[in-house]
Parts: sequence; structure tokens; C-alpha cells
Amino acid sequence: MTRIRAARRAAATLVVAVAIVAPSLPSTAGAAGQQVSPSPGAPGVGDRLYPRLGNGGYDALHYSLRLRYATRSPAQAVQGTVRMVARSTKALSRFNLDFGGTRVGRVLVDGRAARAVRVGEELVVTPARAIAEGAPFVVVVRRFRATPTTPDPFQPSSTSFFSTRDGSATAGQPDGMHDVFPSNDHPRDKAAFAFRIDVPRGTTAVANGVLTGVQPRGRRTVFTYRQQQPMATELTQVAVGAFRVVRRDPVDGVRVRDVVPRRLVAAYDRRLAVERQQLRWMRERVGDYPFDTYGSLLVDTNLGFALETQTLSLFDTQLFRQPRAGWEPVMLHELAHQWFGNSVSPRQWSDVWVNEGHATWYELSYAADRGQLRGHTGGFRTVEGTMRRVYEGSDFLRSEFGPVARPRSGDELFNPHVYYGGALALFALRQQVGVGAFRRIEQEWVRRYQGRSASTRDFIRLSSEVSGQPLDRFLTAWLYGSTTPPMPGRPNWQASPARASLRGSSGSALDALRGLPLLHRHGG
Repeated sequence: MTRIRAARRAAATLVVAVAIVAPSLPSTAGAAGQQVSPSPGAPGVGDRLYPRLGNGGYDALHYSLRLRYATRSPAQAVQGTVRMVARSTKALSRFNLDFGGTRVGRVLVDGRAARAVRVGEELVVTPARAIAEGAPFVVVVRRFRATPTTPDPFQPSSTSFFSTRDGSATAGQPDGMHDVFPSNDHPRDKAAFAFRIDVPRGTTAVANGVLTGVQPRGRRTVFTYRQQQPMATELTQVAVGAFRVVRRDPVDGVRVRDVVPRRLVAAYDRRLAVERQQLRWMRERVGDYPFDTYGSLLVDTNLGFALETQTLSLFDTQLFRQPRAGWEPVMLHELAHQWFGNSVSPRQWSDVWVNEGHATWYELSYAADRGQLRGHTGGFRTVEGTMRRVYEGSDFLRSEFGPVARPRSGDELFNPHVYYGGALALFALRQQVGVGAFRRIEQEWVRRYQGRSASTRDFIRLSSEVSGQPLDRFLTAWLYGSTTPPMPGRPNWQASPARASLRGSSGSALDALRGLPLLHRHGG
């Protein structure tokens, strides 16, 4: 995704008691039968860029979301209940959920009322009884409330849960989905999902995964969906409003559906249908699609990005104002994320180059294959020519944003270097190991880590194993080095050594990147 959330709310130190029950927390028996004193779970997973994001002490296994949209108003607040099934990884006296929404109601742990306290965007839950190490437990948070905002491409926090004239939708990457519902909001902790969405009759509700039921109930309708493959919370999609679901013929057993504002179906139907051909294109290169369904969600607004919400990629109408060479490769970019970023998620947010570098590599490769690269990049005719220009500016990108696999801050997480520097590192790997070995690496990566979260170091180890070459030093230099290594097989490629040589007349970073394809991005 090309944008991130604004600074966390000024109320980050606010403490609000939600429900109070005097807990009784005796010692619990550990896995080997020894007595273990319970202790609090960590208020974060230890992510370098987002230290308070996610939570320690448990593994979320399944979320059930029950949402009620009282009216047809796109701007309405939504009330819901979330049920999280989890397993503890230590004896817990209390644990945290991430939540930045408007309010929560009663909290239960294993059917008993629990004490819950808001501390900024943390919901600190103290159960009536301590949770033993390795024990399954169930948390229910009732009557949580979230309110959509009007999307503003210059205000990243405005799109976590947003409204348009047709309805509302979500775009919570990287750290915004807990503005909608309480969760363990980090891609390291993936879980299966079920959705129950109660809406007024005549309103359409969609979510990730497969539709399992549509139940009319008087003047209302209940839609149910199931996402059985593990999903990171940041990839959750719930869209409700005056939409039409356009169902297309399956591709190799994969169900295909698009979700489009009813008044825009005729204008966009044929353009979105290209995803069927794109599914085949990606399958030929990296293997079977990892989910049961795929499609596009179109919203009539200007988000400033496209986003790979799992099984249902999000696009705005602004994207399609470009020529076909502008938008079609972006659709491929988001599809590629279903393998790279969704099925295989980042272990920590510093690993986001694995998502974005791969999606950019396949985006450029697809554009070249379709004869669209020149129009897509603003003048480059070949992938190699594009990579050479990125290489020339790579030292500047490293100095401006940090190494590919070590972005400087969460505020610049989705910087140009993770996209094009990541793709350049993959091009270098392909040069080093050969086309055949590179393809085997790609296919083994998505096969071995399917449904899991993996790190940059995991990618380095797997690349060495599959290629039969010791690639640790080579890939470490490309992914963590402060300067750009030599390009294998291209001794005449030179990275510009001085930032001044790349700067425009204003001396701005934006001017320095002119001439690169970086400014043509719209994809997430």
C-alpha cells in the first residue's frame, strides 16, 4: 500500500474502564504439570516499526464478526460483536486486544464477565480466571462501535473504514483495522474468519471469502461469509451498500466475483473482467491460486491507492481514469499480492518488501508481456531498462528511505524503495541464479509458507536451499546494505554515487525520482 496511517491518536494515554469484575488469578499448571505464575501478555508483538501493534501471549485462531448496519446511510456507525478463539502461549493473568474504535460494551472470557480497560488503542482484558499456558480460550467483545469517515487521499487514517455515496468499505493496512473491531492486529498472527452482516433489505453486504448464506428476515437481510484460509486482520474487507455482485465463470476452479456500485456496472464490467486472464497468467508463473475465490471491489471515490484485501482487491474509480496501460498492470499487482503478502504474510512490517517487491516485479513483467510497459512506466520499453533506471537511482533511494528490508520508520513504510528496490533485488537474484532457479524459488516460497507469516531471513534461506548457491551474503547486501551492490552480469550498470546528481532544481526527493517509474504508482 502506498500510504500509511497518520500518527496515533493524542488520547494514547487515556484510560477508560469498560467493565469491572474482581478477578481471581491463582497459579496455573504449565505444559509439564509444574505450577506457573500467570503474568500479563505483551501489549505488542515487538515489531520494529510498530512496537505497540499486535499482542503477545496468545495465538488467535478464529474470528467471528457479527455486524449490524441499522440503516442504508453510508455514513452510519456500525455496531458489532466479535468472538475470538485463541490459544495461550504462556500462562496469562491478562492480555490485550488492539482497538481504536468508538466504544466497546461487555467483555467475556470463556463465558465469564471480564474486566476490560481502554488504554489508548489497547483493550486490556483481565479474565475472571487465569489462562493456563497452551490452553484454548474464547473472548467475546459485545457492542463495539465503529464510525466510517470520508476518504481523503491526504489523510491516511481516513480510509481504515470509509464511506462513499454508495456505501462503506474497509482498507486497514497496515495498522488501521483495529479501528473497526477488536483484534490482534498484526500479520504475524493470522486466523480464519466468519462474517455475519445484518443489513436493511435491498442492501448488499460482502466480505472476504465465500458466501455461505443470504437469509431474508422481514425488512432486513443477513449475509454470511467464510474465509477458511488464515488471514491477517489488516486484509479484512467488509463492504455494505448499493452494490451489485457480478459473478463470472470460474478459472481453474477459482470462483470469480466483482462488487461494483449498481449505477456503474455497465461502465466497468468489461474492464474488471481482465482478472480472469490475469489469474491464469499468475498461476502459470507461481502455482495454484491459494484461496477459493477472487474478485475486485470498486468504490466511487479517490483513495489514492489500490489494496489487496484478501480474495477481494479494492480499487477506486480514480484509477480507471488512466489509459489501460495505467490500470491493468495495477490490477495484476493486487492479484499478485494474494500469493505474496496475503497467503504468505510478512513476519514483521520491515519485511513488507517481500510483498511489494514481488507484486511490483510481476506488475512490470505483466505490463511488458502485454505490450503496456512503456505506457505504464512513462517511457521504459523493457523490464531490464526499467530495472537499470532504478539501479541508477538506488543509492539515492537507500539514503532517503533506508535499505530495502529495513525501512527507516512506520511513517515511510510504503516508500518507493520497498516497491522498486524490492523488485530490483529480485531482478538481481534472477541474474545470479538463472531464470529456471528463480522460478523454482518463487514457487517454493508460496508453497512452503502458504497460510503463514515469513521473514526476509526465511526468504534468504529458502533461496539458498532451492538454488543450491550460498546466497546469504549476496542477498543480505541487496536487502540490508546502505549502498547498491554490483548487478550480476551487468558490469556497465552504475549507481549514481551522489544524491546531488539525482536532485532536481528544487532539491526535493520528488524531483530526484523524476524519470523513474516510481511516480506512476497507484497500487498498494
